[in-house]
Amino acid sequence: MTGTTGRVGAAERGQTRIADRVVAKIAAQAAKEAVGERPEAAAPPRATVTVHHDTARVRVGLDLAYPCDIGRQCGSVRRRVAERVKALAGMEVPEVAVRVERLHPSGAGTAPEGSDR
Repeated sequence: MTGTTGRVGAAERGQTRIADRVVAKIAAQAAKEAVGERPEAAAPPRATVTVHHDTARVRVGLDLAYPCDIGRQCGSVRRRVAERVKALAGMEVPEVAVRVERLHPSGAGTAPEGSDR
């Protein structure tokens, strides 16, 4: 204890550790918010995270509607994920790798003839 007030100093109180899986959930939700409306058959975004001290490196996998501006969508996901992880977990996010895993036709009945849906 420090001083005579009975308060415990900051260095003596301990630390807060946020589990990687919690940061991954924050990142996946942020990616979902950034993408907006998803095609009906699209899987929700998935994220994996590596945390080292107060820095998180994030990988996000997602499905997108087709056609769309893929570069713009990925940029939006990167920005939103970095902002939300910093705001909610207090971590810097120097890297957000976005992997587009599937493209889903955006209209009903847009599958090419002879394809199985």
